[in-house]
Amino acid sequence: MAKLNTTDIGFEDQIWKAADKMRGNLDASEYKSVVLGLIFLKYISDKFEARYQALVDEGEGFEEDKDEYTAENIFYVPTEARWSVIAAGAQGLLISLGYTP
Repeated sequence: MAKLNTTDIGFEDQIWKAADKMRGNLDASEYKSVVLGLIFLKYISDKFEARYQALVDEGEGFEEDKDEYTAENIFYVPTEARWSVIAAGAQGLLISLGYTP
């Protein structure tokens, strides 16, 4: 059975080119804090989204209750900071930079 390569998902070159263009003359040591912040946000957003979906499936209407997340040691992520919102904004940024998906 062929091993699935999760790093080859098709749009890496576009993302790297966009990142290079946005980074400009920024030193790598400064840029890494931006990248690490995004990785952290993605991690907590994934955990949040899994718990959010579980709460929706329960059907009791507690999906926006912060205590439901902190009780499970999960960060509550406000709507405007959720990965889906940021990813949608990034798509618009890529288009404005001239990269089309």
